[in-house]
Amino acid sequence: MAKITLDNIRHSYLARPEVEEDWALKQLDVVWADGGAYALLGPSGCGKTTLLNIISGLLKPSEGRVLFDDRDVTELPPDQRQIAQVFQFPVIYDTMTVYDNLAFPLRNRGIGETEVDARVRQIAAMLELSERLNTRASGLTADGKQKISLGRGLVRSDVNVIMFDEPLTVIDPHLKWVLRSKLKELHQELRRTMIYVTHDQTEALTFADQVVVMNLGEVVQIGTPVDLFERPQHTFVGHFIGSPGMNLLPCEMDGGKPVFAGRTIPAANADAVKANGGSLEIGVRPEFVSFAEDGIPVQIVKVSDAGRFRIVDTSADGQSIKLLIGEGQGVPSGGACLRFDPDRTRVYRDGWMVT
Repeated sequence: MAKITLDNIRHSYLARPEVEEDWALKQLDVVWADGGAYALLGPSGCGKTTLLNIISGLLKPSEGRVLFDDRDVTELPPDQRQIAQVFQFPVIYDTMTVYDNLAFPLRNRGIGETEVDARVRQIAAMLELSERLNTRASGLTADGKQKISLGRGLVRSDVNVIMFDEPLTVIDPHLKWVLRSKLKELHQELRRTMIYVTHDQTEALTFADQVVVMNLGEVVQIGTPVDLFERPQHTFVGHFIGSPGMNLLPCEMDGGKPVFAGRTIPAANADAVKANGGSLEIGVRPEFVSFAEDGIPVQIVKVSDAGRFRIVDTSADGQSIKLLIGEGQGVPSGGACLRFDPDRTRVYRDGWMVT
């Protein structure tokens, strides 16, 4: 296992990048602790796979260093970094048994058969593959084959980091939750440094202790799932995480207080906003909006059933505001008033939370 440090990392696929848009990865300074479970989360094209390839050694960064336990490995090829990687699609040998697939990485490194057998049976038990050890891999379902891929990454005890590149893409939806839970359980048992790359917020938030949210080649926030949900540092995080995402409303400052649609909106960080400069917005999640006797006047636009709760779409001053209500809670007809939880409402300037 290893602590991983990304020191002043930047990368461009162009020989001579000239403008900001030429950089696939902008300035990155990140430290991942030894034995932690991390997720790289962001939309397609945000730089997740580029960053993963830099950590693994498949790609050398244009600028900066990669360190494992404070040792500079920037120039080292993948086979000298002691890493294991699990890809979107299962990488296994169909003609081999499950046992031989799991044993292959160990035998390839000259590990004795006694230790090989012990490690294979330990990992097989964790992945619930013990009864299939003598079965040829070609006879397994997609999730069974992906379990073997996971096992091939987990079976080695000498790896610095195990990296998962969207490993549940080919798994049926009803089995994804099972494998996500299994990965979390395995991390808690093995305490290996793990990095999980995904565009799926549910996968990231259920697996990782710390989530690195990326957009347009830069890290916009690193935090626990609770941090990202309750205290998004950037409007992108508020929009990308949560379903539905955070409400964002244009505002102005008047007397040190944010104002929207002619109404003063109490906000947790209002005292930090010193001027009207830049693009100011109020951000509040639908979970922290409620109907009230007095507040922001809105018109009810639509009500959608989402199972345990309903999503109510409203409109005020030409802006959409969503809120969630529980089962059995009534929805006013036509007009209504909304209240925002002051402790969960914040002001953002040019996308960033004002501090």
